[in-house]
Amino acid sequence: MPGRFGCLAQLLFSVWFALFAPKGTPKNVTDTLNAAAVDALADLAVRQRLAYNGFGFFPRDQQKSQALGALVKADIEKWWPIIKAANIRGNKSICTVDGG
Repeated sequence: MPGRFGCLAQLLFSVWFALFAPKGTPKNVTDTLNAAAVDALADLAVRQRLAYNGFGFFPRDQQKSQALGALVKADIEKWWPIIKAANIRGNKSICTVDGG
């Protein structure tokens, strides 16, 4: 990459997507949402459409709330020191967690 982003040429990372619910959401609700998402991802037409657009899939046994929690924790442990050292700040006008 030329220019000011040349330093990123050796940066290796992956991008993933997940569904999150507000803290305190009852477990039966998150379990129901998770089951629906897992079922949708098991549908051949959905998988083909997503794969066509470059998406990959975690194995079914990793499509659980506990696995997502472990992934988030590992990513925070990996990236937080880098974010802090580089003094990277979020832009609330384009990225919010609470919708505000």
